[in-house]
Amino acid sequence: MPPARVVLYLALIVVNITAIVAWLWSARRRGLRDRPSAGDVAIGFVANFLDTLGIGSYAQITALFKMRGRPADELIPGTLNVGGIVPSFVGCWLFVVAITVEPVLLTCMVVSAAVGAWIGADIVSRLPRRAIQIFMGVALLIAAVFFLLTNLGISVSPGTAMGLTGWRFGIAIACNFVLGALMCVGIGNYAPTMALLGVLGMNPIAAYPIMMGSDGLLIPVAALGFLRSQRFSHAAAFGLTAGGVVGTLCAFPLVNAIGSHLSLMRWLVMVVVIYAAVSMLLSARRGPVALGRQVETSDLAG
Repeated sequence: MPPARVVLYLALIVVNITAIVAWLWSARRRGLRDRPSAGDVAIGFVANFLDTLGIGSYAQITALFKMRGRPADELIPGTLNVGGIVPSFVGCWLFVVAITVEPVLLTCMVVSAAVGAWIGADIVSRLPRRAIQIFMGVALLIAAVFFLLTNLGISVSPGTAMGLTGWRFGIAIACNFVLGALMCVGIGNYAPTMALLGVLGMNPIAAYPIMMGSDGLLIPVAALGFLRSQRFSHAAAFGLTAGGVVGTLCAFPLVNAIGSHLSLMRWLVMVVVIYAAVSMLLSARRGPVALGRQVETSDLAG
């Protein structure tokens, strides 16, 4: 096994176990008794099912949280990341093992995304409620644009390479650092990664292990930042985890058989995402008095 792949596997195992233990310790220390609702589990299942097919999950989860009115807006980024630790770890192993990408490129892109996520999580966890609403509203609109471009077939002709060298290698690493940071404000990395690698001449299938590998490392890294600040909903995150693992396992066998149905799902998701983005930005515009439900102690505790 190439040394780079060994390093990647060890990093994934260590970081994910650390994040999971930190989360369980935090929940036990705070004496939380709230259980996830059936809605949390259902959202986790559906979003991670679509996530495994390559559609992404952050925009959908944010949209559904926003539509039902909980958790509070400023708790959504942390809930997304903490609730995605285990599902992303499962998906990461499935794709990284099944699809072979040049090990050095894969490892460097995954690590750069994780570093970007760590910086992004630290910044997002310190932002006030209104700033988070504005950032996430814009993030959702950007995600909708990527969905639209994909649906309309506006993209660069894909290449066949499973690795990169020279300046293309450097651009891929730098861009994945930015995508890792943006994940912390709700911009999923799937569509941007597919577009980036297509422009650089890589085979589209190579995006899957890179995307999943990046998530498998950057999500627990980002989650550690939110675990420090406690700005997330424990109950909702547990629900996302339970439903997300099942959704990931159910969708994995369908990756090579999604066909034309993927386009229809993207159109439907895009409509929901746009609705959530407009709703989030309108909430930010109204200010703290008219934001609807105020933050309660139960929100901050999960």
